[in-house]
Amino acid sequence: MTDTAYATVSRTDDAGRRAVVAILTEAFMDDPVVCWLFPDASERGRLQAGFYRSLLAHPAAQAGLVGRGEGTAVWLTLAAGQAPHPDPPEAGGDFGAHGARLLALGQALAQRHPGGERHLYLPAMGVVRRRQGAGLGSALLRHGLSQAAGLGAYLEASSPRSRTLYMRHGFEDLGEPIRLDGGPPLWPMWRAPR
Repeated sequence: MTDTAYATVSRTDDAGRRAVVAILTEAFMDDPVVCWLFPDASERGRLQAGFYRSLLAHPAAQAGLVGRGEGTAVWLTLAAGQAPHPDPPEAGGDFGAHGARLLALGQALAQRHPGGERHLYLPAMGVVRRRQGAGLGSALLRHGLSQAAGLGAYLEASSPRSRTLYMRHGFEDLGEPIRLDGGPPLWPMWRAPR
């Protein structure tokens, strides 16, 4: 697989799904939002992996890999009014003491998620650390957005660096950043249909 080749991960491809989870877990290990959600570094990887596996279980989830399996994106094509996370985690549950933070974040994101029209949602995109800044994120965005076929696209940027990347690809801020008590900001962003 070259840097620009895109490989779709099917629902039955267990190795591909494991690769998606591993890439996202590594890519977000030091992300401000993930560190706030899961402050215990010794548990962070396990808790992230559980979240990414649940994301891949969404009936609308589509995942792909680029760059010799060093970057990945998970996209959801959502109908008008369809929830991005139909079964929010219970406070506690698989996420232990951090379930309450994850639930609060999910509720705040749900309030801002544009639900009035069919759209693409990018809940997670990541590149392994050694390849960050090499254009793999842009390749993932170009591929995903090329599938939009007149749909708008929505995401939440979890860092100023990712926000800048998304702006280069036509996303604009959708209101003020989301701020939870003691947590870092998340920037809801929208890309109008093209």
